[in-house]
Amino acid sequence: MHDHGHSHGHGHSHAPPAVPRKRLLQAMLISMVITVAQVIGGIISGSLALISDAMHTVTDSLALVISFFALKLGDRKSTMSFTFGLKRAEIMAAVLNSGILIGISVWLLYEAAVRFIHPEQVQPGIMAGVAAIGLIANIVNTILLQKGAKENLNMRAAYLHVISDAFVSVGVILGGIAIMIWENAVWIDPLLTVIISLWLIRASWSIVWKASKVLMMAAPDEPGLEEVSAAIMKHEGVVNIHHAHLWALNEQNVHFEAHVEVTGDLKVSDTMPLLDRIEKALHEHFGINHVTLQLECGRCEENGLVREHDAE
Repeated sequence: MHDHGHSHGHGHSHAPPAVPRKRLLQAMLISMVITVAQVIGGIISGSLALISDAMHTVTDSLALVISFFALKLGDRKSTMSFTFGLKRAEIMAAVLNSGILIGISVWLLYEAAVRFIHPEQVQPGIMAGVAAIGLIANIVNTILLQKGAKENLNMRAAYLHVISDAFVSVGVILGGIAIMIWENAVWIDPLLTVIISLWLIRASWSIVWKASKVLMMAAPDEPGLEEVSAAIMKHEGVVNIHHAHLWALNEQNVHFEAHVEVTGDLKVSDTMPLLDRIEKALHEHFGINHVTLQLECGRCEENGLVREHDAE
């Protein structure tokens, strides 16, 4: 067991800035209604592209739902059982939702392949009309979410989902118009389905990969471990940084812990100001809002930045 020296000054707010939750709920309801309308419209018109657009709108709804409940769960205080609170619920939900969407996209690709072999007639008027309603709804949602997207990373992801869906709706509208002009061009519908499905798989996989890295406690892309170590080494009295760990609890909370070797003549009374200075620097320069440092002098034989066989 190691005793960890906690620096004072944990008055930094760990919560993201206030986000307009009412707007988030309104956008969520709009996305859900449009999803149902697109699925019904896709079945009536026979348009696979419209159904695949609906699946893309599902990603909007899920992103908004995750954002909303992440904010709610983030308000929960830490308990004896969940000492970090429930901040990773949004990450777990993102993996689950994205995995389901990848499965749906693969099914849509199969259905599109069948349509290429056995073309089916679609009703382009309904196809374009329902997609136009979806486009209007997405424009409304972008206006609703614009403010929150500037203040919160989680909201920004939901905002980008809605914007991308607006472009998909434009593609389906143009596809419907093209089929109206060239009646025999029914191949446009499965082609649009393939494009949208591949886009969905790519977007969903990037979410799965990013979320999985968080769950596997990987160091965030920025700041890097060496960069953080170099910032600590600048402080007077610090000799070496070793056995360091840098990980993201979720998108907003980055944690750092390490053993910090100090000079032998450093007084115990001087260690608290040193810890305060280090924590303040890490928070201001890198946004790291939870720092745990163990001060020592000539205690660890292995002094590499990362411990190769860490059993701790």
